[in-house]
Amino acid sequence: MAAHSLPESALADFIYREARLLDEKCFDEWYELFTHDALYWMPLTRGQPCDATHTSLFYEDRLLLQVRIERLRHPNAFSQQQPSFCQHILQQPALEEIDREAGRYITRTPFLYIETQLDGQLMLAGVARHHLVLQEGQLRIRLKKIELVNCDAALPSIQLLL
Repeated sequence: MAAHSLPESALADFIYREARLLDEKCFDEWYELFTHDALYWMPLTRGQPCDATHTSLFYEDRLLLQVRIERLRHPNAFSQQQPSFCQHILQQPALEEIDREAGRYITRTPFLYIETQLDGQLMLAGVARHHLVLQEGQLRIRLKKIELVNCDAALPSIQLLL
């Protein structure tokens, strides 16, 4: 598929699929959506620059994403002895930037995220920004930035992936 022939609806379908993979705990398939140089980032403050010199809620490369996935699966992951479950509720993704010739796209998706474990429930709201690239005809995530509405609040432990 040529970069210029990608329909914009494919971007939304990709983002909806990514959320569904997380909701269904298909972590290996989700992990494969990322480029080898990808970052998964949740800033601690509004307007925070994207680099490792600032404290973030998380700032993970692909290796750290793999470690996170393996931790969730490990039999000694005591925080998951009673498993957590999540549900993403997404608004329609909006295209913010596009470079069709280079196959690069930036989307903005407002969301609600609900995570449950036993009787506890955590609800977070924010905006996910996906920096997507076409690689070998497939969309991949180069950067996923999650901006929580209450990023500067004292947050409880988030067990799963946003």
